[in-house]
Amino acid sequence: MKNHLLLLLLLLPFALAKENRPNILVITVDDMSADSLGCFGSKLKDTSPRTDQLARESLRFQHAHVCVANCYPSRNVMFSGLYPHNNGVEGFYPIKNKYPILCDILQSNGYYTGIRGKVTHSTPYHPYPGWDHDLTIAPDSSKYHIKDVPSYGTSTTTGITNAKKANKPFFLNINISDPHKPFWKPEDQTKYPASKTFKADEVPIPGFLFDHPKVREELALYYSSVRRADDAVGAILDALNKSGEANNTIVIFLSDHGMPLPFAKTALWHHSTHTPLIIKIPGITKPDTIDSDHVVSAVDLTPTILDLLKITPPTKFDGHSFLPAILGKKQTDFSAVFKVYNENSGAGRNPMRAIQTKDYLYLWNPWSNGERKFKTATTGTASYRTMKELATSDPAIAKRLELFDHGTTHELYHIKSDPDCLNNVIRSAKHADALSSLQSQLLTKMSDTGDHALEAFQKRNDPKIGHFYTDKKQEEATARRASRQKNKQPKNKNKSNQKLISLVAPKTATPGKEITLTINHTIPKKMGVQKVHITLKDGTKAKRLERKVITATGKGTQNITFTLPAEIANHQISFSAFVGSDYPNNLHHVTSKPIPTKK
Repeated sequence: MKNHLLLLLLLLPFALAKENRPNILVITVDDMSADSLGCFGSKLKDTSPRTDQLARESLRFQHAHVCVANCYPSRNVMFSGLYPHNNGVEGFYPIKNKYPILCDILQSNGYYTGIRGKVTHSTPYHPYPGWDHDLTIAPDSSKYHIKDVPSYGTSTTTGITNAKKANKPFFLNINISDPHKPFWKPEDQTKYPASKTFKADEVPIPGFLFDHPKVREELALYYSSVRRADDAVGAILDALNKSGEANNTIVIFLSDHGMPLPFAKTALWHHSTHTPLIIKIPGITKPDTIDSDHVVSAVDLTPTILDLLKITPPTKFDGHSFLPAILGKKQTDFSAVFKVYNENSGAGRNPMRAIQTKDYLYLWNPWSNGERKFKTATTGTASYRTMKELATSDPAIAKRLELFDHGTTHELYHIKSDPDCLNNVIRSAKHADALSSLQSQLLTKMSDTGDHALEAFQKRNDPKIGHFYTDKKQEEATARRASRQKNKQPKNKNKSNQKLISLVAPKTATPGKEITLTINHTIPKKMGVQKVHITLKDGTKAKRLERKVITATGKGTQNITFTLPAEIANHQISFSAFVGSDYPNNLHHVTSKPIPTKK
């Protein structure tokens, strides 16, 4: 009774009435390892001054993890409170959900809901009715560039302004693109700069990689992207402070998974899922405090937010509220996280399951049979290509490459001493008790949540069962992908007989200067709001230089301005534009005549 009274007193400022509920600002960064931030132990100075400042004002969780280390499934776990095998988002494909997610619940409880970035990856399908506004779209109907730092502050201001006009508290999910690839590059300093950049000879090498000039060069670009992400955090927080709402806003910061390099993204190792969770609740969380007792998961995020707001969940979650931990109390049921991986963006299945505590990580990889190869986007990185090159002459790197490419069925790591997961102690008698306990915990978790991999794990001593399970799931994924491709409308099937758009372009252009294209549109009322994709092309081969997307409806005119590069191939440019969600299914496509450029 005493504890309950204390909780009521602590939450009293937020619990007086619906209209007095606090605002919620969830900031995510894309593809960033926790230890890339100074406040989470970065070995490189000045990667994150603004996020570090937020951490000094907040509570941070030392042992927080996302459930799965690829974007679409990870973000859907955050906002559904369900594991992938229960929310249906196991890969990069839309589903029609039969459960509410966080924006639905808050919207129905009187909140204004807005999202910037990762819009198609943050809900089961798109467009999603739970969002009042897509803040990625600028007032002129163009789309903010994903690497444009000031625009993140602008989007935040727009969302707060919209909420005030509606006389509602706000829930904003602002998703920063960095440090997701493409990484910062030197030419970005002109248009999309970072406030500080890093050189190859000064960056630290993560323990799970290796020291090589090409790896260093890639890491320098990555860390410069981390700093640009931090700049965006600053722009968002500055907008919040200027709005006058900071003292009534809960701020939550985290990454969707680890850095987009081998042994991090698209896997379940420690650095794949370790997320830099920071929570600031005015009047409740103590500044510059660290929770090192509880192991919390992104699946717990939505239940915790609803608990904070004293909103009764309309559905059952897999996750659980860790509000008592935020309030400084002990929660004995937060000692381990259940981690799940199923499928990559190309429908490649490499199923994995894991259980992690503060001290240990146990991984089960039923896909590993010595022949099947790990399908992951990180094989396109310079670090992976360099690893392949060196493996031909370096036995140690060859061993690491073999683990990465073909895996091993069971892995056990003593995370406390080996966070880089370099020493698999699965056969060590010293760690036998830990292995037995972790396998038991994983079995219970899979059983309790209805995991479709349960039977294969129960029979894990027979690898053939795991291989059969993987083959079956791969067949399902391949068939689903093929069905989606087949069901896509044939090119131009729904093409309108009407001319929906026309282009009015200047007769000449100057390299290095701006050029403005006029779009005249006549979109019938029955077509509603349509996207118009405009592409600036370079030279006689029509190489794409830049694409912008606007929205249009009815009859009207819009001007779109591009900046030409200093050098133009063959001294000519052109424009093309189409109406629709994508080119194969466009409703109308037009191309301008070649426009000569001044020499």
